[in-house]
Amino acid sequence: MRFKRIFLIVLDSLGVGAAMDADKYQDTSANTLGHIKENYDLFIPNLKKLGFLNTIQMDENKQVDAYYTIARPTNVGKDTLSGHYEMMGIKSTIPFKTFTQNGFPVELIEMIEQVTGRSVIGNKRMEEDEVLPLLGETQVNYGSLIVFTNSDSNLQVAAHDAIVSVGQLHQYCEKIREITLREDWKVGRVIARPFTGNIGHFHWTNERCDYAVKPPKDSILCSLKNHGLNVISIGKINDIFDGDGITKVIKATDNHDVVNKLSSIMDKNFTGLCYANLSDFDSLYGHKRDVIGYAKAIEELDVEIPLMLNKLGTEDLFIITADHGNDPTFQGSDHTRENVPVILFSRDFKNPGILSPFATLADIGALIADNFQVEEPEIGTSVLSNLQ
Repeated sequence: MRFKRIFLIVLDSLGVGAAMDADKYQDTSANTLGHIKENYDLFIPNLKKLGFLNTIQMDENKQVDAYYTIARPTNVGKDTLSGHYEMMGIKSTIPFKTFTQNGFPVELIEMIEQVTGRSVIGNKRMEEDEVLPLLGETQVNYGSLIVFTNSDSNLQVAAHDAIVSVGQLHQYCEKIREITLREDWKVGRVIARPFTGNIGHFHWTNERCDYAVKPPKDSILCSLKNHGLNVISIGKINDIFDGDGITKVIKATDNHDVVNKLSSIMDKNFTGLCYANLSDFDSLYGHKRDVIGYAKAIEELDVEIPLMLNKLGTEDLFIITADHGNDPTFQGSDHTRENVPVILFSRDFKNPGILSPFATLADIGALIADNFQVEEPEIGTSVLSNLQ
């Protein structure tokens, strides 16, 4: 074991250029970080020092403090589950269902109404900031359930917590999860979305709960757990893997909260992996095509970078990456099929610099498995021996 602790931070949707198969997704000109940089004068000196900006063109920079490269996606799909599954060594060839064009089938909606005893309103694609102003009052007045989706593979169910208790909403979503395991309705996640407040002032609560499908096979997380190592989840990682392989769950509300809780974990003595997801980049800025908001969020992260790096010892490895792209300058509001950045930092490194591109996101997981000497994943190749 070379590193006692590995911290893996996923900047949700922060891709760095079109993947080799981007034409299959109509994303050949996508470049999340590159286009943000073109449209906004990014000031990120700390990330720049790690080679973060060099991942856009994969140009060599010998004045960096970290190894840097890109990872190319190979799993089918460009959503959260496919990216994270691949990162943890799970090969996936069948994408999860999406219902972004016409909403969910009538038969499915009727079954939801049958198992919950409540009528359904909505049933279309909406971003979360649209839902409550449009349908919140109707939900309160009639006690119905708001069902909606976004560009991901999910079915979201919203209700006011004074009309449908949080516990009841969670029970409804458990039943809906069972229904949507049917192959032609198989979304990646069913999501309970409680809200509260008064008419005109509704807002989401922090009691969201995701019901993901079980991963199709054991991931590297399971291997780590089975060998008695810690696997600490911060943010939505636990939901993504439906708890498989996780030894400690830390919930978080936003990027700032994730960073604070990650920083706190860095003060702890443990052996294993701490795996965190910064979802605001995707949900608040990528899908909403908010270039300025996305850029400022990157700058806010940059301020936190030295605070986190200063907590690392020579037995720690700090990895920054992403799971897919979501170019805020692109048409529509969907994810984009992109390569992702990979930053590897340790105080133990003597010759940091550029690495050859990773053939798959699974190379990240393979490195982690190699370090902790657990079973090799189905896909991925470790570069641990190349880190000098």
